Amino acid sequence: MEKWSWEVENEDFLKRTIERCRDNKIILPTFAQLKHPESIPDKLKGAIRKIDAQDLHPLNLFRINWCNEPESGLFNGINFLEIPKQITGVKARIIGLIGKNFPTGAHKVGATYGCLVPYLITGRFNPEYHKAVWPSTGNYCRGGVFNSRLLSVHSVAILPEEMSKERFEWLRERGAEIYATPGCESNVKEIYDKCHELEAESDEYMIFNQFDQFGNSIWHYEITGYTIEKLFNKVKSNNQKLSAFVSATGSAGTIAAGDYLRKIYPHIKILASEALQCPTLLLNGFGGHRIEGIGDKHIPWIHNVKNTDAVCAIDDEDPMRILRLFNEMEGHEFLVSLGVDDSVIKKLPDIGISSISNLLSAIKLAKYYEMGEEDIIFTVFTDSSDLYISRLNEMNSAYGEYTLQQAEIDYVSVLKKQSFDYFKELTYYDKKSIHNLKYFTWVEQQGKDVSELNAQWNSDEYWHERFSVVSLWDKLIENFNTRADVKI
Repeated sequence: MEKWSWEVENEDFLKRTIERCRDNKIILPTFAQLKHPESIPDKLKGAIRKIDAQDLHPLNLFRINWCNEPESGLFNGINFLEIPKQITGVKARIIGLIGKNFPTGAHKVGATYGCLVPYLITGRFNPEYHKAVWPSTGNYCRGGVFNSRLLSVHSVAILPEEMSKERFEWLRERGAEIYATPGCESNVKEIYDKCHELEAESDEYMIFNQFDQFGNSIWHYEITGYTIEKLFNKVKSNNQKLSAFVSATGSAGTIAAGDYLRKIYPHIKILASEALQCPTLLLNGFGGHRIEGIGDKHIPWIHNVKNTDAVCAIDDEDPMRILRLFNEMEGHEFLVSLGVDDSVIKKLPDIGISSISNLLSAIKLAKYYEMGEEDIIFTVFTDSSDLYISRLNEMNSAYGEYTLQQAEIDYVSVLKKQSFDYFKELTYYDKKSIHNLKYFTWVEQQGKDVSELNAQWNSDEYWHERFSVVSLWDKLIENFNTRADVKI
């Protein structure tokens, strides 16, 4: 297996990209600045403050972090929500980073920055010729289209036809070239097939596949992992410990934050969550489901399976019911009766469908490991209910208006009675069997090298080499910005 290298590949492409950035006043933030947004120069902060976070303005690249504060327009601490015990029913603290305040309203915009920018700064991508293709089961293609527009790049979105209409409307409004593939959330192969079709049609299509692009996992390792570390040190009391990190597997980008946290807290539990209707890791299963944004039916190439301690599956009906509880007025009224603070209730709509699934997974983990008040579990609330209003309307049409009685039923049957069924603690060979599933997708179907597959399992250096590339990328970004010499 050849060494992973990030040297400048095509100086002509690089010059064209630099010229385009100069003409469009585009400055690339370093990973260090996204990790530490307080380090962004004051002159840039002053300019950023004047721009709406959702505007297609290149300075919004600096808002690709967990610290955006909508009222001030700048960066005022980490966005997070602790779900109180009246809701979770467990003694352990469960805290989620909130992705709503990212540009696009979801954290996936970070993953797409991590994928595209290394290609721009090394001359692998010619913005005057190539089209950036973003295959996705949810928010990744939205983030890719957003970043492509900010960086003056033609974008192509590929996503299943059964995804929420809000996603398609958003993509159309931003001028993306859109392809809707057959099926639902878990129909990933159909997305790959469309990518191959486009590649065969023309070499102008460059595929940024979130499932095999290490920029995805590297962004979360470096930015999300560090943010959780910083937040833990802020919220912990004297005897509390960072006990677990919970993430849907999805593209295996977000779960890479667990690799970062493991270095600092070696004894944490890392839980991978998926849908019960498509339990790929749990049972080598297949099927369709409604937890939008988490993918299924294969193991992502960038997933360090050896670093996953347990898997669980969530019935897709459960997040849909809690979506109503967290968003309908009657649901809020019922939660008030439980003693939930009004400040928390106001923030519950900041949690979307897959975020609720992460919450339920954290509850399962707390119950399985019998975690107590000294334990803090972290997860990620990737997006908000803003992206699922149509789903709420569909449920109201199908089931009738929400009531206090239904709120109590949903609370008791989903939250209070959530158990650790469909939960599996992984042995060494359980992990290896999951890792081996990569062969059928990536070697047989997608043409990856089996020697690299074996290196992923056998060599810790393989993962270290990838996760330690950020310092090199930052040097390349700084050099890129110096050559572009953009004045703000």
